[in-house]
Amino acid sequence: MSALLEIKNLHAFYGKSHVLHGVDLVINQGEIVSLLGRNGVGRSTAVKAAMGQVAATGSIRFKGEELVGLPAFEIAHRGLGYVPEHRDIFPTLTVEQNLILGEKGGKKKGKNARWGLSDMYKMFPRLKERQHTAAGVLSGGEQQMLTLCRTLMGDPDLIMIDEPTEGLAPKIVDAVAEYLKTLKEKGISVLLVEQKLAIALSISQRVYVMGHGAIQFEGTPNDLRNNDVIRREWLEV
Repeated sequence: MSALLEIKNLHAFYGKSHVLHGVDLVINQGEIVSLLGRNGVGRSTAVKAAMGQVAATGSIRFKGEELVGLPAFEIAHRGLGYVPEHRDIFPTLTVEQNLILGEKGGKKKGKNARWGLSDMYKMFPRLKERQHTAAGVLSGGEQQMLTLCRTLMGDPDLIMIDEPTEGLAPKIVDAVAEYLKTLKEKGISVLLVEQKLAIALSISQRVYVMGHGAIQFEGTPNDLRNNDVIRREWLEV
């Protein structure tokens, strides 16, 4: 498999606080990779840095191009998608208007487009039912569906998703897991930041575990299941 996203020696700061300490990770084409760890270890900072939302040093290469120093909108236009933890929907716009805003400027329509409104509504029928409803009155689960689909409307090659199942009902969690599997079937790579270990291990090809702002483990889900020391020291509460 060819590397799609390569992060090397990534450092990031919030003011004087040194958050990331030389993070290295790789996402290959068509791969789902989970970034695990306790709250506050730097997982969200790592994906925000890759998206140009946090100042960083080191190297972030996407499809062979260096991203460090580029603004977020240019990174998005290169095919990197980001679903933030706090969803960031446009509350006064309808569901359909939110989805349309996810399209890239100048994006070509037609048979070569991987995703359209009909695909979003097929994936999450509840969004079709609510297509003319203001997004601000949706439930938390519906807003999460909307955010995931809005990112897809930009036709990314890789999506970084931060805590998509946080606070959701089990039925919606299952729907999100199916969504992630659909992305893989379409050849889209995923970097998943997730607290729920069972979901991450069930859908990922590889996992990274972060602690103290650095990668402490990299391997397959089975490698992690069989490594009691890593789980106890860096994951279990």
